[in-house]
Amino acid sequence: MGTEYLMDSNAIIDFLGDRLTEGGKAFMNEVVNQIPKVSVISKIEVLGFNAPPKDSLLLEAFFQDAQIYPLDSTVVDITIQLRKILKIKMPDAIIAATALAHQLTIVTRNTSDFDKIPGVVVIDPHSIGA
Repeated sequence: MGTEYLMDSNAIIDFLGDRLTEGGKAFMNEVVNQIPKVSVISKIEVLGFNAPPKDSLLLEAFFQDAQIYPLDSTVVDITIQLRKILKIKMPDAIIAATALAHQLTIVTRNTSDFDKIPGVVVIDPHSIGA
């Protein structure tokens, strides 16, 4: 694949919930097989919901296998700059900052959340093979 990807919360949920097109599933399987990369904010968002026990086990197993990027000083500084210049929600700013700091492409259904951020590359798994 070459490119490395940062999975947004909705991409994780849609992938694990089997809510993608065949093309989207194939793409996400490749992303996950590279070792899924996520921001700590996605872990908080996804595991912060009160899911049924069976779903909770699947979600927890996913995050055990994932590379989770923390809120280090670089990500924090970029997040601050994004929030100063753009009207962007904190979780989206953190995800964008993480992607920028680590040169990752964001995988998300909500591409419009990131369209106005310079330097951020986004791919919607729902648009693959649709």
